[in-house]
Amino acid sequence: MALFEPFPNYVWNLSVSIAVENGGKIGEIVDIINQLKDKAEAGEDAGTQDFMRAWVGMADKLVELGEEDLALGREFSAGNKFKRSAIYYQTGERMQAHGSEGRMKTYMNSITNFMRGMELTNEPVEKITIPYQGKEITGLFHKAPVDGPAPCVVYCNGLDSMKEMLWMGGFPKALAQRGIHSICVDQPGTGEALRLHDLPATPHSEEWASAWVDNLETRDDVLNDKIGMTGISLGGHFAPRAVAYEPRFASGAAWGANHNWREVQDKRIKREGENPVPHYWGHVFWVFGAKDMDDFLAKTTDMNLNGHMDRIKVPFLVTHGVEDRQISKDYAQQAYDQLVNSPRRELKWFTPREGGVEHVGADNHAFAIDYIADWFAETLGGNTAA
Repeated sequence: MALFEPFPNYVWNLSVSIAVENGGKIGEIVDIINQLKDKAEAGEDAGTQDFMRAWVGMADKLVELGEEDLALGREFSAGNKFKRSAIYYQTGERMQAHGSEGRMKTYMNSITNFMRGMELTNEPVEKITIPYQGKEITGLFHKAPVDGPAPCVVYCNGLDSMKEMLWMGGFPKALAQRGIHSICVDQPGTGEALRLHDLPATPHSEEWASAWVDNLETRDDVLNDKIGMTGISLGGHFAPRAVAYEPRFASGAAWGANHNWREVQDKRIKREGENPVPHYWGHVFWVFGAKDMDDFLAKTTDMNLNGHMDRIKVPFLVTHGVEDRQISKDYAQQAYDQLVNSPRRELKWFTPREGGVEHVGADNHAFAIDYIADWFAETLGGNTAA
């Protein structure tokens, strides 16, 4: 199975695949691509304003069509269009340079229309806001259709994703089918935390992950001793780190083995490997609140899990695509080898036989979603069959 590659650069192609895997419709996306083929010839950084305009144009059209549905009382139809518009808004927004014209407006359109869509389609999702370091962080709690308290999984972003993308990708529904609640979170450095509250990323993910555990422990519908943690892409650093330092987590998984992201930056300085977004250095400086390269490298020194994985004393799963162009396969093996105190450790490679071979399954999320959801069902007490 291969990545859909309509453009001559990886970064733009990755963005298209993210939109496809997070709820976009291929016909709409092909229409967007056709507007951009000439613009892509100049490279991944040039033409990103044109890129945003094309994706926003499709999102705006969906909102307009949704409003027409609403005028006819067709709330389910309107809600589906509003949710899908959010992914198109975010696909355009995440590709922009920090401070670009129209970026904040586009982001606000995405989260506003996403929540409108969730309410109109009656999804079992609650937006939760909790205080954090004098500001606030937000998450989307997806309630499983079960009676009484149930396990719950905290699901975090990577470097440049957002909680709405996490939900639209389908993992929360897969967990719910297995009797497990979930909460998709915008941790510091991502989504609302970064854009609305200026909270930069930290290598020490247990700080904000523990705040979410505190919140979940106050809920009558969550089993306090059955809380798990996972993350996608750079979440492959944040989730293992949080599970290592927050003993209340009962199970964990990494969707992509970002075992030594600090070392990855040295490789990117040498132009080794692919970048996830255009304007890469400006983006990561913004995410980590760094003023220049020296400051960024200092603030990311601890983005390295060597010497930490042995603290994990609960079941832990490491997954990785065998053709990941961003993060080396070596990191997956290192992460697994260092899980010496986990009572149940597993390393799952996604190969061409099933798909999901690219970075965190950009070519196909389906296999990772099912595999990781089954892992949590088996280690937290959910169901893998009806």
